[in-house]
Amino acid sequence: MPAKIGGVESVAMAVGGMVGGGIFAVLGVVAAEAGPSAWMAFVVSGLIAVCAGYSFVTLNERLANPGSPITIIERFTGSTNLAGMAGWTFVIGYIGTMGLYAYAFGSYFAAILGVSTAAGLPLQPVISAAVIVIFIGINALGSHASGRTEESLVGLKVLILLAFCGGGLYYGFTHGELESGISSLGTGPIVAAAISFVAFEGWELLLFDQNSVRNPRETVPKAIYTSIAGVTLLYVLVALVTTSLLSPSTIQKNPETALAVAANPFFGSVGFGLISIAALFSTASALNATLFSTSRLMRQLATDSLLPTQLESRGREPIRELIVLGALTAVLASFGSLNAISSFASLTFITLFGLVSFLAYTERSSAVHSALVPAIGTLGSGGAIVALGWHLATTEFGTFVVVLLLTVLVIVIELQYFERTPIRRELETLEK
Repeated sequence: MPAKIGGVESVAMAVGGMVGGGIFAVLGVVAAEAGPSAWMAFVVSGLIAVCAGYSFVTLNERLANPGSPITIIERFTGSTNLAGMAGWTFVIGYIGTMGLYAYAFGSYFAAILGVSTAAGLPLQPVISAAVIVIFIGINALGSHASGRTEESLVGLKVLILLAFCGGGLYYGFTHGELESGISSLGTGPIVAAAISFVAFEGWELLLFDQNSVRNPRETVPKAIYTSIAGVTLLYVLVALVTTSLLSPSTIQKNPETALAVAANPFFGSVGFGLISIAALFSTASALNATLFSTSRLMRQLATDSLLPTQLESRGREPIRELIVLGALTAVLASFGSLNAISSFASLTFITLFGLVSFLAYTERSSAVHSALVPAIGTLGSGGAIVALGWHLATTEFGTFVVVLLLTVLVIVIELQYFERTPIRRELETLEK
């Protein structure tokens, strides 16, 4: 039996899940929206994430055995269909984040090469699709190959980001260029918080795999709170450095690689390459880990008849699930814009985390120790959804239409499946 992981490893897993490709890809979009006050957007997103973490943890404590987020939703709503729809939404959200990671990987790869096209085709979509195919192959070889690949990718990213923060803060302080952004407060940080929320997904993966954690009742809550707090601080510092050292026009011109461009003033010509390499490691790591976890989540949903059984692989590895996930991710990364992908992925997880916060609030008399925390999570999530919709509708109507159509399509498909499945089961029973 494989050894179970402890507290340090759990924190590392949660941090690795969040500090994936999200910050590298979404930072430019957040900074372009909020300017010097972009760091406040990450504080708001971190607060909503902490409230959702508290809600998950307190509800999980009421279960006889530690359960996944889907189990938690089913237990406290009494609805298998709602739990199944939440499971689908998690899968859709992870496809969105994988699309973001693949998009960022392709953008940074093209930036390192210094070319934007190859054989007359845009290079970013080609590289994004290629890296997805590579990781489908690695995951199809088995969990051992995927795990070893993950170990080789994770180690460098946090250290390089910390070096970026340290060098940038020193340079900005000595040159008098650090900006707090307090004087430019407005609606920007609220809207940017909604866009940036995708950079905080990943800690919830610990809840899906609590059986591999030693003493999960104690270890998982500590890992969730510690990781969210640490990652929020890291994002705040990264945003502070980037918006202080780059002009708004430079950020808007280079949203995909803004973090790498910001390293030039204090790391010189090496800076762009160093951060770009870190982005490649980080986005590849996140893509691999999310593909691994989501394929197994899909298999479990199919096993529980919460997904069509045609998607369930019969062999040891979830090959069918990997192919479906890879194909959908490739389409999103190849044809979607950075803003559309990040907005859709953020909207998905804001909705899920807001739902769980609301569920915890309704159980405040018995399951939840404090009603204030889930109330803040519920109101914060609702406000972020409204802010994101308003922002897209008024400033990027095309992106708003794309995100709205994707959302409606997902909801309609989910409703159709979960309405017809009970009828199909009844017919099968009558036939027998």
